[in-house]
Amino acid sequence: MPTVREFLEKIKFDGPVSYGEPMSGRTTFRIGGPADALAEPRTRESLAALLSAARSEGLPVFLLGGGANLLVRDGGIRGLVVSTRGLAGLRITEAGIEAEAGVPVTDLVGAAAEAGLSGLEFAAGLPGSVGGAVYMNARCYEREFADLMTRVDYLDSRGNLGSLVPAKGEWAYKSTPFMPGGLQSGSVVLGAEFRLRPGEKPAILSRMRELEADRAAKGHFDFPCAGSVFKNDRRFGRPTGRILDELGFRGRALGTAAVSEKHANIFVNPGSATAADMLALIEQARREARERYGYELETEVVIVGEP
Repeated sequence: MPTVREFLEKIKFDGPVSYGEPMSGRTTFRIGGPADALAEPRTRESLAALLSAARSEGLPVFLLGGGANLLVRDGGIRGLVVSTRGLAGLRITEAGIEAEAGVPVTDLVGAAAEAGLSGLEFAAGLPGSVGGAVYMNARCYEREFADLMTRVDYLDSRGNLGSLVPAKGEWAYKSTPFMPGGLQSGSVVLGAEFRLRPGEKPAILSRMRELEADRAAKGHFDFPCAGSVFKNDRRFGRPTGRILDELGFRGRALGTAAVSEKHANIFVNPGSATAADMLALIEQARREARERYGYELETEVVIVGEP
């Protein structure tokens, strides 16, 4: 297997490339060691060619969206990190709006509001990219992306282009066909179309400001973070944030990592937090929930990279 630099030179990849780039600059946690190499295809065709070539060479690849639900360990990521940020197409359609995977969710929501299209207000202020939000079926304020999607375009694990219409039963809370074990596991989300309805722009913007203010009140914007660290589990009878509150986690610190003073399920980087300390704090929360209540908390944040 060639080195990642040799590989990119061999295939003459024509997009932006960086070597040894700290992943702390690519995640909302602002945590993470360096990637061996990070490449940003500008088109779907370039992305498909890059992934096909990497597959042929046996080169490990990690797909990076907006880095909003991601904790990269301090040793960084070996092999090739492929960012979808260059896939930034966005257009109004008959159904509503269509966006490629690299479009920031905030841009998607803003474009819909500007066009007087309602339905995406629930995602106002949500960090990350469209691709990541589709992959995770991002949910907040009792709405989720699957509620609105009419089509998802993807590149399957064999390099073939495909599209699907989200069907009930395949999409659920933090569960999609693209996740491990799903029917499209190993596929790469390329973009999606959203069904929206005509609305009054002032009312849309007002609702967006209301929800952004609520996020701010919960501490989402105080320090670098990844939003909620743990999933909610209805079997527990109450939100995970309330469980962690009962355990005294609000405002708790461990080394360089901490928990928000405003919400016990939001773990924050108050300065120069390390992944090791953040992981230790996460494990402390899991252990105490297990010992006190017998609950097994499941992380919502995806944890990758080398120690």
